[in-house]
Amino acid sequence: MANFFTDNKDLVFQFENLDLKEIVEIAENNYKEAETYNFAPRDYEDAMDNYRKVLEIVGDIAANIVGPNAAEVDEEGAHFEDGKVTYARGTQLALDYLTKAELMGFTLPRKYGGLNIPKTIYMMAIEMISRADASLMNIFGLQDIAETIYKYGDEAQKQEFLPQFAAGTATGAMALTEPDAGSDLQAVKLQAYQDENGQWRLRGVKRFITNGNGRILLVLARSEPGTKDGRGLSMFVCYGDDTVKVRRIENKLGIHGSPTCELQFNDTPAQLVGKRRFGLIRYVMDLMNGARLAVSAQALGIAQAAYEEALSYARAREQFGRAIYYIPPVTNMLIDMRVRLESDRSLLYATSRWVDLRDKLEEKIEHLKAEGKDTSEYRARLKQVAKISELLTPLTKYFLTEDANKIAYDALQIHGGAGYMREFNVERLVRDARITNIYEGTSQLQIVAAIGGVINDVLGKYFEEKEQQSYKGNLSHLAEILKEMRELFLDALKYVTDKDDKHFQDVAARDLVEMYGYLYVGYLLLDEAEKNARKIWIAKRYISHALAHCQHNVTSIKNEEFNDLYHADEILL
Repeated sequence: MANFFTDNKDLVFQFENLDLKEIVEIAENNYKEAETYNFAPRDYEDAMDNYRKVLEIVGDIAANIVGPNAAEVDEEGAHFEDGKVTYARGTQLALDYLTKAELMGFTLPRKYGGLNIPKTIYMMAIEMISRADASLMNIFGLQDIAETIYKYGDEAQKQEFLPQFAAGTATGAMALTEPDAGSDLQAVKLQAYQDENGQWRLRGVKRFITNGNGRILLVLARSEPGTKDGRGLSMFVCYGDDTVKVRRIENKLGIHGSPTCELQFNDTPAQLVGKRRFGLIRYVMDLMNGARLAVSAQALGIAQAAYEEALSYARAREQFGRAIYYIPPVTNMLIDMRVRLESDRSLLYATSRWVDLRDKLEEKIEHLKAEGKDTSEYRARLKQVAKISELLTPLTKYFLTEDANKIAYDALQIHGGAGYMREFNVERLVRDARITNIYEGTSQLQIVAAIGGVINDVLGKYFEEKEQQSYKGNLSHLAEILKEMRELFLDALKYVTDKDDKHFQDVAARDLVEMYGYLYVGYLLLDEAEKNARKIWIAKRYISHALAHCQHNVTSIKNEEFNDLYHADEILL
């Protein structure tokens, strides 16, 4: 039988080369969890063996239950009737299987019924589910909502809500967007107020809410009357009860199995999560960063599916007496798709590890504080790790979602006219890919989110250490190219910062972020090439192309090709 974990050699390679020792040690409380739960791992090897088994289960369900029903789910879509939303038959079937396999509380602590598995492993599960059916990820991948309650809610809220997520008896939604507040969440107007008994209630409308029919809703609302910015917003949790009316579900281009709802809150009873006024500036930003990582994994899963469809079709389709797989322009497209896939996978799981480390260091600090111990050493580390994770998360979403669209586009092109027809899966994959670089922050907003870390050269020390590292054989030549790319980046960065022009910095941001990403991924691939001979070829192809891109980006910046932006009205209007 097919298995989306064991069949994917690159995913297995990434898993086998993960370094999660410190992360797992903190998560397992130095493996003392095994004293309370007999199914908890007793050491690192035991933990990794458990994770592998879980990923094999996910891979089996994805390949043999979810994937075969994806086309039918796309055709059927979610249903909306008499104000009620129901999932497509295949969606509900998949959720039933995932629930029976106890996979709906992936990262939650065992205390609340979860598996206590690191986020990095969870992202691997999301990749596989998304490869099978991207729309299902929008339900399975919303476990970050439970994580937010765990991280910021009080113990009573954790006891009430988290077991429901872990048992699969409840799905969730994060209700952030409004008709007039899309990416600009500071403009949120939905009102939160306390009635005469002190009960918080919600009143207003939310729009474009993924899985808005979920049982448990995290809602961003304006709790401070008279405020107009993010400092007046708080986070609330409530049930999608009779006071929450689903006004409609959207008729979308893709991910049809995932209902996207417009919600009306009619004095809905709610509970404040964490502190007032921290809703946007702390809780939502943390929640969205988790969602951005999940969408990156979703995009990678779609890209893997598109590549598999293109490869299979190219090998089967004959033209001019031979399979089109052997026609050089087609072969070259497939090779580029493969390189993008593997480089993106390296970036995703490196970023996931940094995010895991940040989260676990935060937990470690809280544990030490509770024991009255010194936390200064961990706080210093956390500060640097947080900076890196805050840079890499938007950078990863930018690279992976843009690449997913490119890979899906090329996969359809390889199919030719047939790919434009609904009989072929690639048509659905193209539609599904398109949302990934839009929701949870468009690609343009990811650039805005990443540029601060790039300007401050957050990875500078990492790059300096890599430049001092010796690489064997032909890899030394690739290391020299990466040094050249680093010089190009620093030269471009100096050119931008010397201008001391905020507008110029903004318009040069994309070129700088891309150069920084090429450099980081290049070193990731170089390290992988030392471990696996097949990766040498991947690293060579990626780094040589990345050098050309960096040269183009520097030229674009220094020629000030975007000076036309200063005259946009004259050109566009």
